[in-house]
Amino acid sequence: MKSIIKTVLLSTGLIMFMPALLKAQDNGVVVDKIIAKVDNYIVLKSDLETTYLNYLANGNPATPDAKCRILAQLISQKLMVAKAEIDSVIVTDAEVDNNLDRRMQMILSQYGGSEAQLEEYYGKTVEEFQADIRDQIKEQLVVQRMQETITSGIKVTPAEVKKFFNSIPQDSLPYFSTEVEVAQIVKVPTIGKDQISAAKKKLNDIRARVIAGESFEALAKEYSQDPGSAKYGGNLGFAKRGVMAPEFEAAALKLKPNEISSPFETQFGVHIVQLLERRGNEYNSRHILLMAEPSESDMKEAENFLDSLKTQIQADSITFEKAAKEHSDDSYTAGNGGFFMDDLGGTRVSVEDLDPVVFFTLDSMQVGQISKPIKFRTDGGKEAVRILYYKSKIKPHQANLSDDWQKIQAAALNQKKSKALNDWFNKAREDVFISIDDAYDYCGIMN
Repeated sequence: MKSIIKTVLLSTGLIMFMPALLKAQDNGVVVDKIIAKVDNYIVLKSDLETTYLNYLANGNPATPDAKCRILAQLISQKLMVAKAEIDSVIVTDAEVDNNLDRRMQMILSQYGGSEAQLEEYYGKTVEEFQADIRDQIKEQLVVQRMQETITSGIKVTPAEVKKFFNSIPQDSLPYFSTEVEVAQIVKVPTIGKDQISAAKKKLNDIRARVIAGESFEALAKEYSQDPGSAKYGGNLGFAKRGVMAPEFEAAALKLKPNEISSPFETQFGVHIVQLLERRGNEYNSRHILLMAEPSESDMKEAENFLDSLKTQIQADSITFEKAAKEHSDDSYTAGNGGFFMDDLGGTRVSVEDLDPVVFFTLDSMQVGQISKPIKFRTDGGKEAVRILYYKSKIKPHQANLSDDWQKIQAAALNQKKSKALNDWFNKAREDVFISIDDAYDYCGIMN
């Protein structure tokens, strides 16, 4: 069933791609060509090869028909865009711009927020890069809108889920590893005034060194505790208003170009920021971040809070789920009642996907137990304390309706949506001109 689920997900999912950087031969001739046309829209060989490489990089098998299925999906996406014009399915410029802004922030974060690093890597300006991907993003949004339109209202009944499951050969049913339901309540200690004051004093000393002539970038590389920007000298690149923490933005925008702020606090720690340039609604800055560490008494206060909460839960004064929603400092799990979630939004998680620290903690617990407060470091690098609730454990097993209903239901729904999209494709292709390079006849896409 795993292979069936992957096939269904591939056929219903939206292929996300970045602009391919075409390779040139030694003689300078670009190796690329059009391999499919759908009305005025084209699929390049580089589109197919880049998407196929991404498919393999995600751990998918290099099956004989994988490239054909990807080509079919690329053609289907072009068909959706062509049909969207005919059917007047519209994506507004505002939607495209908002998505582009979010995408650019995500891309820039991979380069420490540095536009210079991105420009060096791609060999083009940020404006040129944005122009390259804007049309792709608009196309992706149009395809997504069309898919939503085509599959809206599709649901599966319990009878359909059972029929789907029964259609899978017994020897094709996957064997799932141990799964657990585990929840957490996290308490990040309130940092004492002494620790905040010490961090501010250190940053004031660093600020004075910069004003005296030392390099801000060199000091950021040495002292900043922001893992994303420290290696780039604290450079964050251009950001629009509303992107950074409010306190950070307020401090940066009070400055004149090249001026350095006094130390200030955000949820991430204590900063100094230097404004480099303002450009309309955007500003370019760099910073040095220190994350003040909690004292032993700060940590003890957090432990005592969780101990008290654990006592209330065990006395049935409050459920673990409600306590997590009201008191946990972890935004990712608090809304789920503290539970870790799988990719489908279920609370049963494979032990293979658990954080190793959580896994080994559960190994010493019994189902139904709540752990004592445990010190750990959050993904953001902060010292914190948590309690874990070990709700249930499902032993390794072959897929069955009783234990795996949610997974099977999702696969059945995806298969039904896939059929709707395939039916739509077979009907819609009569309304447009489609041409596919003879080299891909073996795929049988138009059969």
